[in-house]
Amino acid sequence: MKNIKGIIYALISSATFGLIPFFSIPVINEGHIAVPSLLFYRFLFALLAIGLIGFILRKNFVIPIKTFFTIIILGVFYAATSMGLTMSYQYIPSGIATTIHFLYPILVTLIMVLFFREKASGTLFVAALISLFGISMMNSSEGQTHITGILLVILTIVTYATYIVGVNKTGVEKIDPIILTFYVFLASTIMFGMYALFSTEGLQYIKSTPTLLNITLLALLPTLISDFTLVLAIKKVGGTVTAILGSMEPLVAVAVGVLYFNESLTASSVIGFILIIASVSMVILRQAKKR
Repeated sequence: MKNIKGIIYALISSATFGLIPFFSIPVINEGHIAVPSLLFYRFLFALLAIGLIGFILRKNFVIPIKTFFTIIILGVFYAATSMGLTMSYQYIPSGIATTIHFLYPILVTLIMVLFFREKASGTLFVAALISLFGISMMNSSEGQTHITGILLVILTIVTYATYIVGVNKTGVEKIDPIILTFYVFLASTIMFGMYALFSTEGLQYIKSTPTLLNITLLALLPTLISDFTLVLAIKKVGGTVTAILGSMEPLVAVAVGVLYFNESLTASSVIGFILIIASVSMVILRQAKKR
């Protein structure tokens, strides 16, 4: 029963994360609110929601000052991931962006090899080559992609991998998941609030009901629920199974892009999608075999 619950949590987490473009792209296309303000409201609403949950459950929000600053730094990397991924939707199809972002497990493993003396293997090298070929296939899919969008997504791979390694190696994973999530969202909210205030457009108001609805759902589904069920999944079935089931993220994003935003699905992009999923799965299964 514990494993079944963990699998369900992992599927919910990855599937809801893949819904980011479903709620963010309509807001961007509407043109009433810029990306910095969109991200600010996304994390502000998620922060208020997780804070309310913690208050109802009578959680203790007091943490050591050293731990606080560590979480804030990690929150900056998490926020940078959200910013890069959201901005990339303005340049490349959302399905391609999320699929390339899914390469982060390979970089996590590479960081562990280079900086934490984890034993290297030929599997990692082969997986890296396959993933690079997969990206090139997606980048050549009938001119759909733009170099700026590709670079933004590559940035999210670096920031998210750094965030995951940081959480695992700084000891903050021992904190209550609700409290950890609260402070990560707090850091993100502060960062995007400052970013929006000093941007060209400034911090904009939400001017329409559809925009408010999309931002609220963006804050709840692919932000709050996705992050929280991810923590629950790791606790019940471990990081390996959770990461494998994380392939639902690009799958859902591709489906949303094709079915809802009329993004084309070429043979080249399909091959690239398969290669990226295969390369990441090789690394994850290698980690499972080691354990």
